[in-house]
Amino acid sequence: MANSSLSTKQFLSAQSSSDFGSLQRSGLRKLPSPALRFSSPRSRHKKLVIQAAGNTFGTYFRVTTFGESHGGGVGCVIDGCPPRLPISEADLQVELDRRRPGQSRITTPRKETDTCRISSGVAEGLTTGSSIKVEVPNTDQRGNDYSEMSISYRPSHADATYDFKYGARSVQILAYVSQVHDVVLPEGLVDHESMTLDQIESNIVRCPNPEYAEKMIAAIDAVRVRGDSVGGVVTCIARNVPRGLGSPVFDKLEAELAKAAMSLPATKGFEFGSGFAGTFMMGSEHNDEFFVDKHGRIRTRTNRSGGIQGGISNGELINMRVAFKPTSTISRKQHTVTRDKHETELIARGRHDPCVVPRAVPMVEAMVALVLVDQLMAQYAQCNLFPLNSALQEPMQLPSLEPTEISL
Repeated sequence: MANSSLSTKQFLSAQSSSDFGSLQRSGLRKLPSPALRFSSPRSRHKKLVIQAAGNTFGTYFRVTTFGESHGGGVGCVIDGCPPRLPISEADLQVELDRRRPGQSRITTPRKETDTCRISSGVAEGLTTGSSIKVEVPNTDQRGNDYSEMSISYRPSHADATYDFKYGARSVQILAYVSQVHDVVLPEGLVDHESMTLDQIESNIVRCPNPEYAEKMIAAIDAVRVRGDSVGGVVTCIARNVPRGLGSPVFDKLEAELAKAAMSLPATKGFEFGSGFAGTFMMGSEHNDEFFVDKHGRIRTRTNRSGGIQGGISNGELINMRVAFKPTSTISRKQHTVTRDKHETELIARGRHDPCVVPRAVPMVEAMVALVLVDQLMAQYAQCNLFPLNSALQEPMQLPSLEPTEISL
C-alpha cells in the first residue's frame, strides 16, 4: 500500500487488539479518507457481479486458477488463508514434483520443472492473511505441435464443447433399475433413444425389460422373506440436453451431477459414460470421433464420454449410473454395542425396504433435473445475453413440458 508505512513485521507481530495503537502510530492513521468507502444500500442494489468462469473452488478458503498448459504458465490465487502460517515455495515444490510431467516412461515425455513462485501473500516465511498468488511458468510448451488441432476437434477432448459453450429442445430425463444384487440388465437390451416412461413403470421394480424385471423382483423377494436386503444400480439418461451446459475446472457438469446423486440416501457410487469400464480400454478405443451429420451438426460416432466432455455437455445423450447399498435396517439378528459400551444383539423392528432401488428411481430423476435446470439458467445468463457465434453455438430455446416424461 503506497499510502501506508505499515511494515510486514509489524503486521505479523500484531496478535491482539492491544496492538492497534502501534499500528496507528506506524502510519495506518495517515491513510487519506478516499481509501475508506462505505456503500449505501442504494449503491449495493446497483452492483453487478458475474461469476461464470467456473475456475474458483471454495467459499471461505477459496482457490482460483488461471493459465494454460501451452501458454506462458499456470497458477492460482488463494483467498481466505489465515495469517502467520509458515509456508515456503519449497513446501509447495514437494507436491508439484509429485505430479510434474516427464517423471518416467509411463508419463508424458514433456519436460517441465514446474517450479513455483509465490508473488504475494507470504512475507518472511509466513502468510500475511492477504491473497496468496502462486505462479508456475511453462518452459517446454510447444504450441506449434497443436496447430493442426486448432481447427480439427480432438476426439474425446474438450475442444468441441469449449466452442459450443463459448462460441433447445425438450430435455427428457428417465431413470430405471438396471441391477438388483447379482441380476444385471445387459447393455443393449434397452434402447435409450426410444425408451418411454410407460415401459419403466410397467412393473414394480421399474426395469424396462420385462424378462429381467421378473428376475429382479424374484431376487428381492428371496431376501425379503429372510429379513435381509440387497442393493442395486439406477441408470439415468437425459435426452436432448443443449450443448454447452457446465463449466470447466471445478464446476464440471458431471461433477455437479455426481454431487446431486451422491447426496441421496444410500448411494455408494456414481459413474457416467464408460465409467470404470473405460479403464480397460486404450485411448484409440475409448475416444469418441467427431463427424458432421446430415443436418450439418457436429456429433460423435460413439458416446463413451456420456454426453459430457471437458465438463461441458456436447449435445449427445447423457447417461449415468448410481449405485445404492443394501438397506441398512434389516430384521435379522446383528451384533452391536449400546451407548454405555456394552456388547449386545439387535433385531430391528418396524418396516423397511428389502431394496431401496425401485423407489430411488424418481429421486435420481429429480436430482438430475435440478442440476440441469440450474445449468440451463447459468448458460442462458452467461452466453445467451450477447450475440452468438452462429458457426459454433446454437440458440437456447425454452424447453417444452411433456407431462408423460420428466422434462425441464
